[in-house]
Amino acid sequence: MTERSGWRMPGRRPNFLLFVTDQHRADHLGCEGDALVRTPHIDALAGEGARFAQFHVATPICQPNRASLMTGRLPSAHGVHMNGRELSHAELTFVEQLRAAGWRTGLAGKAHLQNITDVPARWPAPHERLPQEARRVHPGHYGQERASRWAEEGVELTLPYYGFEQVALTIGHADEQQGHWRRWLRQQVPEAERLIGPDNAIPTAGLALGALRQAWRTRLPEELYPTAYIAGQACGMLRQYAEQDQPFFLQCSFPDPHHPFTPPGRYWDLFRPEDMPLPASFDARLHDAPPAIAWLRAQRQASPGFKPGYGAFACTPQEAREALALNHGSLACIDDGVGRVMAELRALGLDRDTVVLFTADHGELLGERGLMFKGGLHYSALTRVPFIWRDPARPQAQVIQALAQTTDIAATVLARAGLQAPNGMHGRSLLPVMDGQPAVREALLMEEESQRADFGMDRRVRMRTLRDHRHRLTFYDGQDWGELYDLQADPLELHNLWNEPSARAVRGELMERLARAMLEATDTSPYPSASA
Repeated sequence: MTERSGWRMPGRRPNFLLFVTDQHRADHLGCEGDALVRTPHIDALAGEGARFAQFHVATPICQPNRASLMTGRLPSAHGVHMNGRELSHAELTFVEQLRAAGWRTGLAGKAHLQNITDVPARWPAPHERLPQEARRVHPGHYGQERASRWAEEGVELTLPYYGFEQVALTIGHADEQQGHWRRWLRQQVPEAERLIGPDNAIPTAGLALGALRQAWRTRLPEELYPTAYIAGQACGMLRQYAEQDQPFFLQCSFPDPHHPFTPPGRYWDLFRPEDMPLPASFDARLHDAPPAIAWLRAQRQASPGFKPGYGAFACTPQEAREALALNHGSLACIDDGVGRVMAELRALGLDRDTVVLFTADHGELLGERGLMFKGGLHYSALTRVPFIWRDPARPQAQVIQALAQTTDIAATVLARAGLQAPNGMHGRSLLPVMDGQPAVREALLMEEESQRADFGMDRRVRMRTLRDHRHRLTFYDGQDWGELYDLQADPLELHNLWNEPSARAVRGELMERLARAMLEATDTSPYPSASA
C-alpha cells in the first residue's frame, strides 16, 4: 500500500476513534488560543486535521445531546428532550449501522443514554400524572446505567448496548463514579471506598467550592482515577482490534471536566486560582438582560447557606477562579489520557487507517455573567463545543468557520464509512465542507426542555434557539421576553436587542426562520407504507 508522510492513502475501510469530554467549552483548548490551558495532545489532533470553530450542540444538556450524537437527530425527534428520559431502543444509532456493516464497536467511559440515578422526576408531580402514556415504551432493557444497580455484584449491561458490542462503563462524575470502573477499583485497592468522596478527601482549607461541596482533593492516585481507567481500557480495546482484520469504531468518553471538580494528584494544583482571569463578561454591564440572570443572582443573595444543584447559579469571583483552575487541571489530565491512547494507536500501526474525532457533549458557564454550570441559557459558552476531525485522507490542518452541530457527527462518520444515512437523520455530512465546498446549513436550530420551572417562571423551561453567523435568537415558551444578539457587533452577547425598536424587523425575520427550521426538523421517519 502506498504511503505518504506516514499516512496511508485512502482505499480501505477506515477505523474511527471518537474522544468525548463532558461539560467542556470550545475555547478551553490551546488550539483555540487559550494560553493558560495545557492540551498539547488535543492540539496536535487539530494540527493534523480540521477544527470546526463554529460547532454547536443540538441541546446544551448531557443526556439529550448524547442521544443526538448517537442518532444524528434532534431531541424533538429521538424523544430524549431532557435528562431523565432514556433513549428508546426503537432509535437507530450510527454505531449500530457500523456494527451491522462489519465494524467492531467499543465504548470506554461514559454513555449516559439511560438514567443514571433513582432520584424521582421533578415533572410532573405524582398527583398530576395521567394513568396512561400516549407512547408505549419500545421493548428492550432500560435502567441499565442506574448507579445503584451497579452496587450489586454481577450486574452487567445487555450487549450490544445501542450498537456497542464491548463496553467498559463509568457512571456519574468526580471520584465517586460507578460502573465497571468501581469494580476495577475494588480489585486494585482493598477498601477502595475510603479513597473517594468529599468526606474522605485530603483537607483543603479555605476552598470556596469545598463549602458548596463542588470540589474536593481526592485521595485517589492518578493511575486509579477514572480518566486513567478509561484511557487504559481504550488502549486494551485497541490491542484487541489490532489482532483482527476488521475496521473498528471506538468511543473514549471522559466524564470530566464536569463538576464536582476532583482532578487527581498533581493535576489538583497544576493551576492556581489567583492566576485565573475572570471572563470578560463576569462584571460586564448587561443591557436588557433576560430576567433569568437577575433571578439567579437574587436567589444566591437571599440564601446564605446556598448549595447549588446541577443547574446554573450565581457565583463569587473566588468560586469562578477556583473552578477555572480545577477545570484546567481536569483538562490536563484528560489531555494526557488522549496522549496515552494516541501513543497506543501509533504503536500498533493503526493511526494510518484511523479517523480521530474529538468533541464534548456541551459547555459550561465558568464565570460568564457571574454564573456557573448550565441550564436554561444558550450563551456560546454553553452551546459551542470542540469538534476536531483528524483524517488520514486529509492530513492537513484547517480551521473551518462553517456552522455545524452535534447531529452532524453521525452523518459524517457514516459518509466516511461509505454508508448511507437513514431517513429521519437531521445531521449532514461535513466531508464536503472539509473539501472546500459550501456550508451544509445557514443556521442552527437548538432545542432545550427541562423538568424544572427555573428562573422564577410559572412553568418548566422550554426554549428554542436559531443561530447563524450574525444573530442568535432564543424564544422561551410562555414568556413575554426573549433574547436577540448581534454576534458580530456584540460577540460576548451582552446587549439584548429583543425589546429594541430598531431590531423589530430583524426579530420578526428570525422568528419566521425559527418557525421554518422547526418545521424542517419535523420527523420524517418512518416512511408511509401506503397512499391511504
